[in-house]
Amino acid sequence: MTAETTKRFTLAEYHRLSALGFLGEDDRVELIRGGIMQMAAKGTAHTALHKRLLRELAKLTGDRATLQSQDPIALPDDSEPEPDLVILENQPDDYLSGHPTPVDVLLLIEISDSSLSYDQSVKLTLYAEAKISDYWIFNLLDSRLEAYSEPYQDAQGNFGYRSKRIVLPNESIALPCFPDLTIDLARVFPIP
Repeated sequence: MTAETTKRFTLAEYHRLSALGFLGEDDRVELIRGGIMQMAAKGTAHTALHKRLLRELAKLTGDRATLQSQDPIALPDDSEPEPDLVILENQPDDYLSGHPTPVDVLLLIEISDSSLSYDQSVKLTLYAEAKISDYWIFNLLDSRLEAYSEPYQDAQGNFGYRSKRIVLPNESIALPCFPDLTIDLARVFPIP
């Protein structure tokens, strides 16, 4: 047989691999469309922006929402990405009963340098298909925020976002989930 066969995993199988010890907490992997994907290493610019963004979002949102950093969200039935940051609806049990799902997501954020192309294609279509209303990519290569909204599916079955807004590091943007809260990107983007 010359054709390659790739095993695709469900969420249940992925969790079972973890429970059996095949995947550890220190393994930097995520489940994307049934494939176990190695996550990109983080550079210092990525780490600095992540820290600054987490600090600013925590100050802005306070108790109005739950911030999640680099933890899983469950996208039925074969994906469990670990976005850099997610603003979630508050839950009384803080998601002890299960990982957040798309209905819990108010804003999903990826910070991208070496993973930019992947985040703009694979992750973008995955999040649009899950009907995540707002997806932001902090594009470190071009020093800008790409704010995507309005997920859709075209006649050919492809998923994407209707709206893409570019916000520069010296500008501000309102949080889509809380239009009364504005984040100043100059406080977030690393100074070269």
